[in-house]
Amino acid sequence: MSKNKLALATIALSTLASSTAFAQEGAAAQGGGSTAQAMAALGAGLAIGLAVIGGGLGQGRAAAAALEGISRNPGAAPRIQTPMILGLALIESLVLFAFLIAFQLQGKV
Repeated sequence: MSKNKLALATIALSTLASSTAFAQEGAAAQGGGSTAQAMAALGAGLAIGLAVIGGGLGQGRAAAAALEGISRNPGAAPRIQTPMILGLALIESLVLFAFLIAFQLQGKV
C-alpha cells in the first residue's frame, strides 16, 4: 500500500511541476502578469479542487453510513433516507458555493 501512495505522489508532483513550467512560458509570452492575478487563479483552482474532493468524500461516507443503517434495520429506511438526502443536498450546495467563489476569483484574472 505504501508503494501505491508513493507512486501516486510522484505522478501528482510531476504533473503539477510540468503544468507550472508551461504556465510560466505562457505568462512570459503575454508580457507577464501581476502576482495578484496569479494568486487569484491559483486560489480558484485550489478552491474547486478541494471542494470537489471534500464533497465527494463526504457524500460517499454519508451514503455508506445510511446504507449500512438501512441494511441493519430495513424498517427504518424511510427515517434514514430523508435525512440522508437532505445531508447530500447540503454537501452539494457547499461544493457549488466553492465553485461560485472559484468563478468569481477567476473573473478577477
